[in-house]
Amino acid sequence: MDHFSRRKRVGLLKPLLSLSLVFASFLMIHKLKLAEKDGMGVKHARDAGWCGPKCFPLKKGAINKNSLGSSDSPVVGYALDALRVSNGTSATWDAQVLNCSEDASVRTKDWFRRLDPRFHQFVLHRHCRYFPMLINHPEKCADGEVHLLVVVKSVIEQHDRREAVRKTWGHEHTVDGKIIKTLFLLGSPTTGKDTKNLQKLIEYEDMIYGDILQWDFMDTFFNLTLKEVNFLKWFNIYCSSVRFIFKGDDDVFVNTRNLLQLIAFKVEERKDADLFVGDTISKAIPIRNRQSKYYIPKELYDKPYPPYAGGGGFLMSSQLARRLFVVSEDLELYPIDDVFLGMCLQKLRLAPEIHPGFRTFGITRRKVSPMNSEPCFYRNLIVVHKLSAQELLRMWSVVHNKDLVCAQRMSI
Repeated sequence: MDHFSRRKRVGLLKPLLSLSLVFASFLMIHKLKLAEKDGMGVKHARDAGWCGPKCFPLKKGAINKNSLGSSDSPVVGYALDALRVSNGTSATWDAQVLNCSEDASVRTKDWFRRLDPRFHQFVLHRHCRYFPMLINHPEKCADGEVHLLVVVKSVIEQHDRREAVRKTWGHEHTVDGKIIKTLFLLGSPTTGKDTKNLQKLIEYEDMIYGDILQWDFMDTFFNLTLKEVNFLKWFNIYCSSVRFIFKGDDDVFVNTRNLLQLIAFKVEERKDADLFVGDTISKAIPIRNRQSKYYIPKELYDKPYPPYAGGGGFLMSSQLARRLFVVSEDLELYPIDDVFLGMCLQKLRLAPEIHPGFRTFGITRRKVSPMNSEPCFYRNLIVVHKLSAQELLRMWSVVHNKDLVCAQRMSI
């Protein structure tokens, strides 16, 4: 009876999580207080009185010389000496010490004085690499039989996107004996939001689904690279036995059937060891437009980018992921995450493979094009970016409708 009542209560509360965070906070916080996570769950590092909200200025663009940075910079990290790759990697997540001050020597450099101020805190603290985990699931690959690990970058407020992914391409299931597992990568809420209630909500969401990894760094654009390196370390510790990893955003459509077919083809052709495939961008150069989200000043990087796969979605083998982890530790962090992975691949003397089934810029770059909403394209592609939660649910339903008739294979 107790088991039945718990299942019934969880079932009733799932829809509540899809409501706005403000109303959900009032409805569920009193229940969340009762849920205490064990050693594999939430680690309340924030209660230890670490840097906290003071590390992040509230106003956009504000630079606080007494804090660790802007809204786009990494903050407290972990001493790197204990985390270098050795003959044996730690069996557990060992980034527990919060001790990472700025690299004051950088301030004496002429190039730093010329650097756009919005990048100052990123540069001063980019040696802050590994962070304590607030939510962990070391058991995710414990059985050693996971064929494909789906890893999705998300932020706390985007619950509706995570729900849509869980109901569609991120659904954990087994296909022809091949186990598919899913994880969402999150940081901490940015300052100025209802941090405590948001954290309680994400803990409750994880209690229901058990598919969230969360680290104690602010969830900002510059910190997306921290999700890359912290996940690679986590994977190397807890999930290295998985065969393949698909990594993408929470606003993409993924045709899992086609993705599995691509994997099977690569295995059959024995081309899976160094597999890294996606929507490859070659001969790109840093964007100098100060108004662009991807603006990079010359003082930070002044040469062409190596080939890299668009971060909206890419597939890689676990063998390559382990090698990426090793080389990533010897590279300085870069504020654009997909370019950083391209740098890691370049260090390995590899390049991502381009595949026409990965459309991380949409089917066409003209947003008004009717092709972007044509389900027959989605049926034959692997990854399409970018869809809202409602669009994803609708397109998934249409694409998997047996009554959908596509006269011939769609090509673009």
